[in-house]
Order: sequence, then structure tokens, then C-alpha cells
Amino acid sequence: MRGVRFRAPAAGTSGRAELVASGRIMSEFRIHRDVNELLSLLHVHDGEGAEVYIDLLQKNRTPYVTTSVSAHSAKVKIAEFSRTPEDFLKKYDELKSKNTRHLDSLVYLLSKLTEDKETLQYLQQNAKERVELAADAANSGSTNFSIPLSTSKISAQELEELLKQLGSVTANSNVQQPLELTRKILRDKQKKKNSGQPIPVFPSWVYERPALIGDFLTGTSLSTDTTVPIGTLPLASQESMIVEDLLYVLIGVDGRYITAQPLTGRQNRAFSVDPNLDLSIKELVTRILPVAASYSAVTRFIEEKSSFEYGQVNHALAAAMRTLIKEYMILITQLEHLQRQGLLSLQKLWFYIQPTMRTLEILASLATSVGKGECMGGSTLSLLHDKTFNYTGDSQAQELCLYLTKAASVPYFEILEKWIYRGIINDPYSEFMVEEHELQKEKIQEDYNDKYWDQRYTVVQQQIPSFLQKMADKILSTGKYLNVVRECGRDVTCPVAKEVIYTLKERAYVEQIEKAYNYASKVLLDFLMEEKELVAHLRSIKHYFLMDQGDFFVHFMDLTEEELKKPVDDIITTRLEALLELALRMSTANTDPFKDDLKIDLMPHNLITQLLRVLAIETKQEKAIISADPTELTLSGLEAFSFDYIVKWPLSLIINRKALTRYQMLFRHMFYCKHVERQLCNVWISNKTAKQFSLHSAKCFAGAFTLRQRMLNFVQNIQYYMMFEVMEPTWHILEKNLKLRFTRSMKLDNEMDQLTLEHSTMLGPPTEEERAEETAKKQLTNKLLAEHADNLQLTPDFEATINECDNNFSSHLLDLLDKLSVYSTNDCEHSMLNIIYRLDFNGFYTERLERMSAERSQKAAPLLPCLAVPAQ
Repeated sequence: MRGVRFRAPAAGTSGRAELVASGRIMSEFRIHRDVNELLSLLHVHDGEGAEVYIDLLQKNRTPYVTTSVSAHSAKVKIAEFSRTPEDFLKKYDELKSKNTRHLDSLVYLLSKLTEDKETLQYLQQNAKERVELAADAANSGSTNFSIPLSTSKISAQELEELLKQLGSVTANSNVQQPLELTRKILRDKQKKKNSGQPIPVFPSWVYERPALIGDFLTGTSLSTDTTVPIGTLPLASQESMIVEDLLYVLIGVDGRYITAQPLTGRQNRAFSVDPNLDLSIKELVTRILPVAASYSAVTRFIEEKSSFEYGQVNHALAAAMRTLIKEYMILITQLEHLQRQGLLSLQKLWFYIQPTMRTLEILASLATSVGKGECMGGSTLSLLHDKTFNYTGDSQAQELCLYLTKAASVPYFEILEKWIYRGIINDPYSEFMVEEHELQKEKIQEDYNDKYWDQRYTVVQQQIPSFLQKMADKILSTGKYLNVVRECGRDVTCPVAKEVIYTLKERAYVEQIEKAYNYASKVLLDFLMEEKELVAHLRSIKHYFLMDQGDFFVHFMDLTEEELKKPVDDIITTRLEALLELALRMSTANTDPFKDDLKIDLMPHNLITQLLRVLAIETKQEKAIISADPTELTLSGLEAFSFDYIVKWPLSLIINRKALTRYQMLFRHMFYCKHVERQLCNVWISNKTAKQFSLHSAKCFAGAFTLRQRMLNFVQNIQYYMMFEVMEPTWHILEKNLKLRFTRSMKLDNEMDQLTLEHSTMLGPPTEEERAEETAKKQLTNKLLAEHADNLQLTPDFEATINECDNNFSSHLLDLLDKLSVYSTNDCEHSMLNIIYRLDFNGFYTERLERMSAERSQKAAPLLPCLAVPAQ
């Protein structure tokens, strides 16, 4: 009976409740799916199944907060546990340099697994079994490779050629993708997203002229100078020549005795120094060359990321780095001036270059990390923020990273400001954390699992800057709320809008986003409550789906009783629609301004199948249940009947197909209960003719009359409990919360009171002639029954049928009472005691319930015994 408990599906303390609840439900579905997938991968088929683990996960979920200390401790613990700690640390550093998401969370989880010996043993055994299975599959496979026998021998020359080809293949596999191809892929992606909008690109000659790039031109011999063997020169001349070479090398130009080596992949630049150089000079040269290597890496990054295809954030970062490189070039120019005057020695060069070395090292590290991680937009900002935060204690390095992060964040924050202040996304290069998709909002009325609200705007995890991670959901919701109002033709701009500037103090972002979020919530909720009359629509839905319009349902069920008895295929929907219209006009529902939104819906499956289809969403059983033939059993009109409700945009975001389906399932259950009650009442009315029978004949039907009364008592009490102890109180809580938050929007109450009552019917009341004819028919029927009542005998078949029905009813009722007793005690659902006392008001079932409880306690020993229902 827990499934009968009413949860207001349309709204909660605010108009956002349904949207939040939908997200939580889908999150539970994903947990269920992920746990099942994990159990499948581990080949776990025994035990209590996925439900136990899902319950534990949902009860014990806590957000993991990454700290430098916890991440370092976890890394050290795994390294100590690993058989190859060097390989693990190398892989960790590689992933860290690529800014891999959730890396520290994963490492923390793995470190915890190292402490769980039982889990480790299981995983090792599972891995061993999987390897054995894979080996068996490989051995039994049909594809076997073998070296063909040949009478000819391979020559030494052919062997050498083969080795060269294999070497070239191996080398090419490590070469990164050509930049032109990368740019083309990015351009195609951006053109597809921004169809009809021109995307700026650099002209082709920018990339075709290598001399325009500030990096080394390897593989070309542009110099025509005659090189004197440096080993033949005196030490002072060697130093002078090397200083001149270094000044060239430091700005990306090969010298005569120092030359750059060709690059392979994203490796750091290496240099070749004349081996005849004096060892003392060579030692100092090797200390200075890392500056040239860093300059080369930064210059390549600037040239690559300045292209529009890599996005505005990378473009801004490259521009900031270019500014720093200009200062570096000014220093080199000053050193060249000193060198021409003969005032620059190698030792002085080393001294002057010292402050710049640290700066270029940090810039090269950032450039390499962004390149390896293929970062764009938010992921670039995450990397920069983490670097800035990690340099705490090194004020110079942190100030440099802070400058770069501020510069790179400007275009990202411009997109953010438009989103949270106006609900507009202008993101041509797919850098922002929120991504827009082209979807049709009309489908919200058609598809139960419609993805409009969830998928029109979605969060792109890799584009969330780490300093905005905690606020990502609010940022998404803020723009969504404003966007809904904009799509309804109203222009909105946040009055508390301020420029967002990067800072290490996250509180600044939180305050600005919170203000924007509160404004967006207020604008949307006022719009829905006042202009779109959300409360009035909810009340209208309650009237029909929760059956609180009694006179309407009496009229409707009287009019449609004969039609709904037919098989669903024989029912004419238009006739039902006409009868619905008649019932609406003949009852107090005629005052409902939204009564025309109510429609007839004949479902292709019964209520149980509909419930199973909903529970099977995103599970393995989904396809099987959905593809099942809905016509396996012929449904009657009563089994297929339901109401539907037309909701227009933007109310369809809250009263969507998901919410309406829940209301439909509640309505179908209650409507059928009402039908059963009517049938039992009709039986009771027909049983009144037994008063005309003789005493002997009337006794024959005593068992049937008793069973009928027990059934009627059960149905009426169940309906009372559902309507007055579950749904009605919950609905009042809903309305109370709405009034507390939106007192200005509750003008709808007055509007409802001011509506005039209109009583218009298609058919008038029955005439005197029709009444007399109906009375005559009833009198004739009663006379015939009275004449033949004494001749009736209680046949064995009739008695057996009544006994079978009695036994079945009693068995099901006892089972229900037992389950209610368990839920009311174990799950603290104390309100269920009310229905137990109502159904067992005189203690008729108490003894048998106590016996069932005792049997269950013996089976569950040594668990705590379940509490039995106390006798009255």
C-alpha cells in the first residue's frame, strides 16, 4: 500500500519542485542502471541482487571534497601498494597534466580499496577468471595466425628494409595529428553548430609561411655564413661566439654552434651543441638552454591557440602569453645591445636571464598541459585555476598564473553573464558549461520520458571550471528559468547584474550567482503563478484526476456505464467525448474555466502494465515490456479508460507528461474502485427484493449477502483512506506551501469565487410519462421475482461459487492487512494503522493476523519479530 501514498507530482513549496524531483528520479534510475552494469561486469549473479547495493548507495552518498592533502595521501598509499610504483606515478602525472576530470576522486576510491582485503581478493579472483575465459575464447576462435612456410630465405638487404619500414610505422604512430587536420575538424564542428552564422578564420597564407612563426625552422639551411671550428678558437673567442649564438637561440633562431632538434609529438625542444666546445662553457650553456626550450614551447602554443578554431578562452590565454613574451623580447634586445658593446659575458647572460627562466618555465608548463589535455573553454580555466591554487606559497608564480587566468576567463565570463542575467547562450566555439540543443517543446505533451527540460540545455562536465563546480546546477537553472520567460515573448534582464571577475575567493562567485538565481526564480514563478495561472490549473487537475467533483462523476458514470462495458476496440471515442461534455455541463464542473482541457484517453494496456512500463524505464526490461503486444488480453472500456489533460507551454514544464502519467495512474485506480463500489451497491439494491421472499428462501442467500457487505465495506474504507487520509491532506499541505511563498499570486482564489454558475444541459429532466413507464417496469420485475422466489433452491454450484469467492477475498484481505502491519511498524508508516483499524474494526481478523505474525517471526529468527496488530 505504500504505492498508494500520494506524492504531489506537479509542484512543491515552489514551482521548481517537479523539476528537481524529476532530476532525482532519473538519478535513481541511473544508479540502478550503473549498479546492474557493474554486477554484470563482475559476473555477480547470486545474493540479494542490485536492490541491496542501490539502497546502501542512496543512504550513504556523500560528496567527495578533493584536497591536496587527501589526494597526495591516496597517491602515496597506492604507490606503496603497487608492484610498480614508478609506472603508477608516471601514469598519474600524465593524467594530471591532461587535467583529467575526477582523477583525485578515483585515486581516493582506489586507495580505500587497498584497505579492503575481502574486496581485493574478490577482484583478483574475478580478474583471474576473466583472463581464463578470454584465453579459452581465443583458443577456440576461428582466427589463427601462422607464419607461412617458404622455401626462399630473406636477404640481409630485404631484412634491413623491413626493419626500416617497421620503425617508420612505429614512429608515425606516436606523431600527433597534423594541426591543419585538427583545425579542420574543429571548424566543421563549429559550422555544424552555428549553421548560417559565419565563423572567422585566418587566411591560409598565415599557416603556409613558416618564417612568420617565432619558433625554430628545423630542416632548413638558411644561413650562408662560413662556420669556423669552435674548438680551434681561444676560450674568450669561444665565449663570445657562444653568447651571440645563445641570443639567437633564445628568440627561436638557430645559431652556428647551437641548433634545435626536430620535434616529435609534444615533446620539449632539444638542442645540439658543438661537441668541440670547451667543457666549462658547455656546462653553462646547458643551464641556459632550458629557457630557449621553454620559449619554443610557449611560442608554438601562442601560434597554435591564436587560431579562432581553438576558442575564445585559448585565444585570450595566448594573447596574455604574447604580452609576456614581448617583455621577454625587450630583455633579449637589451642584452643584444650589451653584446654589441662587448659588455655581455656568458656569466652575465646567465645572471640577467635568471628572473625570466622561472616565468618561461611556468608558461611552458601551462602550454604543455593545455596542449596534452586538448583543453578548451572551461577545461582550460580549470587547469589554470588548479595551477594558481597549487602555487600557494610561491607568490611570484601564483601572481603570474592569476594574471593569465584572469585574462583567459574574460570571454568565458561574458558568456556566463549573458546566461545568468538574460538567459541567452552565445557560445560559437562550444566552450561554455551549458550546451544548447534543438528540441521541440511540443513533445512534452506526447512523450512520458520527454527530455525537453533535461536536454534542451545540458551541463557539459568537462567545460565546468573547477572553481564553479559547486554552482554548476544553479547556473544551469538560472539561465533556464530566464530562457523560459524569454521564449514566452518577455525580455528579462537581471537588475542586480554585475561584471564577474576571476578571483581565488569563491565566495564572490557564489554571491553573484545566488542573486541572479533568486531573481530568475522569482521572475519565472511570478510568471507561472500570475500570468499562466498555475494554481488554477492544478486545482482543475485535482477536480478530475483525484475525483473531488462527486456530482460530476455520478453524472459521468451514469451516462457512460453501458459504453464502458464494451471491449475497447468497439468504443467510439467521439461518443465518449460527447458524454463527457454533457456531464461537465450538467455538474458543478461547469464553473471550471479549464474544463475544456479535459480529454478522454483509452489506453492500450491496463493499469498494472502501465505501471510496469514506467518502472522499466532505463532498465534491461524496458525493451521487452514496451515491445510486448498490448492486445494479448481484450481490455474492456473500464480497464482502458483514463482522462488526459492539455497543458500548454510553459506550464507543460511543470505539469508535463511525467506528472500527468502519475495522476493518470492514481485516477485509473480510484475510478475502477468507484466502479466496483457502484456494482456492489447495485447488487445491494437488487438484494432488497429478498424482503419479499419467504424465510426459508431468504436464508439460502445469507452467505452471498454477507460476502457482498464485507466487500462493500472494504472498498468504501479503502477509498476513504486514499482520498481523505492520504491525498486530501497532502494536497492541503501543497496549497498551504504555495500560499506561504506566493501570497501575491493567490488572486486566483478570488477569481474562482467570482465565476458565475451556469447550468446548461443537452437533455432535460425525464417527463412524467417516462417516470411512469420506468416505475411500471420495476414493479413487474419485483412481482416476477416474488412469485418464483419460493421455488429457488441453493444449488451446489451456487454454494461452491460463493465459498470460493469468500475464501479468495478473505485470503487477499488477510495478506493485505499483514503487509500493512509490516509497513506500519518496520517503515514507520504509522498512518497505515488507521486503515488497518477500519478494515478490522471489530477484531474479526486479529487472531489470524497474530498467527501469521508469529509464523513470520519464527522464520526470520534471530531477527527482531514484527509487531502484530493489537486487538481492539
